[in-house]
Amino acid sequence: MTDTNRIDTVLVANRGEIAVRVIRTLRDMGIRSVAVFSDADADARHVREADTAVRLGPASARESYLAIDKVIAAAVTSGAQAIHPGYGFLSENSAFAAACATEGIAFLGPSAHAIETMGDKITAKAAVSAFDVPVVPGISRPGLTDADLIAGADEVGYPVLVKPSAGGGGKGMRLVTDPVDLPAALASARREAASAFGDDTLFLERFVLRPRHIEVQILADTHGNVVHLGERECSLQRRHQKVIEEAPSPLLDPATRARIGEAACNTARSVDYTGAGTVEFIVSADAPDEFFFMEMNTRLQVEHPVTEMVTGLDLVEWQVRIAAGEPLAFTQDDITLTGHAIEARVYAEDPGRGFLPTGGTVADVVEPRGEGIRIDSGLRPGTVVGSDYDPMLAKVIAHADDRAGALRRLDRALAGTAVLGVVTNIEFARFLLADDQVIAGALDTGLLDRRLDDYAAAETSDSALVAAAALHWLEHWPTAASDPWDVADGWRVGAALPVTTRLTSGSRTAHVHLSGNPGAATASVEDGPAHTLSVTLDGSTLAVVLDGRRIAYRVAQVDGAVWLSDGHSTVSVRELREASVRGDDAHTGDADITSPMPGAVIAVPVEPGTAVTAGQTIVVVEAMKMEHALTAPIDGTVELFAAAGEQVKVDQLLARIAPHTDTKEEVA
Repeated sequence: MTDTNRIDTVLVANRGEIAVRVIRTLRDMGIRSVAVFSDADADARHVREADTAVRLGPASARESYLAIDKVIAAAVTSGAQAIHPGYGFLSENSAFAAACATEGIAFLGPSAHAIETMGDKITAKAAVSAFDVPVVPGISRPGLTDADLIAGADEVGYPVLVKPSAGGGGKGMRLVTDPVDLPAALASARREAASAFGDDTLFLERFVLRPRHIEVQILADTHGNVVHLGERECSLQRRHQKVIEEAPSPLLDPATRARIGEAACNTARSVDYTGAGTVEFIVSADAPDEFFFMEMNTRLQVEHPVTEMVTGLDLVEWQVRIAAGEPLAFTQDDITLTGHAIEARVYAEDPGRGFLPTGGTVADVVEPRGEGIRIDSGLRPGTVVGSDYDPMLAKVIAHADDRAGALRRLDRALAGTAVLGVVTNIEFARFLLADDQVIAGALDTGLLDRRLDDYAAAETSDSALVAAAALHWLEHWPTAASDPWDVADGWRVGAALPVTTRLTSGSRTAHVHLSGNPGAATASVEDGPAHTLSVTLDGSTLAVVLDGRRIAYRVAQVDGAVWLSDGHSTVSVRELREASVRGDDAHTGDADITSPMPGAVIAVPVEPGTAVTAGQTIVVVEAMKMEHALTAPIDGTVELFAAAGEQVKVDQLLARIAPHTDTKEEVA
């Protein structure tokens, strides 16, 4: 047992927002924090905020954050008596917990035995069943063959869910509704499980119709005390990845809450658990009084802030205290849930492009403030978001007296959140919060996927396009012009000739026409009406008055794009090179091909100057083990700006297709 007074230094074996969040509590407790970092994170926020930091190695997680020997060595050399693993990376690695024990370092988590038992879904189900925790009807024992699973499926009852014993994240899972499809599903699931986890062991569970994902937070000390801190609803998921979480669940009544909480405590008792952990249950929306054990996460969860906000407890603080040998200072009867809390995860992904991962350099971060608002973030200006790690950047959490108030408060907070320089899913999260079923609390794990086709990224407004064009205009406006011919105000004999800028943003491309001067201008978009305009730039704030309506934009320029946030939405606007066109052309000039995500060019199947046709693959980009073929949007001649093996940024120009010119002479 670790002496309470001996933990004065804790190494945080993680990065990003969770490392920043753990360091915050350590600082409040007066405990020295040690950050670790890869080369990609040398200037990261968690490194800056820790008391000291130790380099682990190259950007690759396997050579840095997943290298057990390097993390242990960093703890020893920095004098850390304890290691907080955060989540992901080594947090549920039993070998890492055992290595900490061997070195006499307190692991802020459970024993290696508990991690190993709960890390295998088959052994976990056997362990909790012995403590009368209800499990989903199924067939699960080591060494099941395809023939065993097929024979047992009828008894389990269709539909069945094929699941791998190892791993998670939905890999290897197959839903089968017809017995005829089961053999093929088993073969496919085994291949995927073997590839992802190195273990093709499978088992079957009955698929719960209209399932809801509800998890219970527990704390267990080394003195035999176990309490639960209520439940969280995590049913809003996309491909088994949580997006919105809340506490408490709008589904459970007090009696069911007490029963599911006791089941979670018994789950912890089944493996002599210590520390903070989460027990995940599946509950049918049609039978909310029935619940079944799914798995136990033997670590802190991403969504732990919603529990902290409704209980008033700091889970990281209690991880430290439990590891130091302190008993829990409260009993189950002392735990009360006050109000409602909802969390939205902010990912570096583009919902308008099929949720492709994004990235880039963070030019500025805008975070909301106010009562009941909490931000857990690893971002700061200058942060480079690449493809080496998980795309989650931050979490925005809102707390209010009731669920309706928390929903409204979270929506306002997201409207006031901006990551200038990186495309995120914030707009999509707000789309979900406005869904009628979400507002009513009528959730299930398939709801988000069913709504995907209804989502469309908002079209960039005229005012945002005018603001971007005006910013370019201001940058070239003389501060003390001695020659009136140097001023781009559009003056000429007769009517003013406007300064025209061709801009693209999202799916919209338009020409913006400006004339006059920044204090008294006229603006129009394409052939639309003329608007009065005045514009001033003060640091990073661009104040635009359009037809008497003032809009204050937070602006930044990154890699040739202008980023604007007006406190309601964030857009990226890029100036396009103007090309000569014919009036009857279907296209307005050359067609640029840009990278939809940061990654590596793995193939360029065409040569410069080649004549290509619309739909032909020009460049193939890979990021996060995903290949994306970029094709020619028009017929024409290709010009290349990237080569195979080159690392590229999101929206980086890779190729340009120049349309074929018509060389036939017109007949008089």
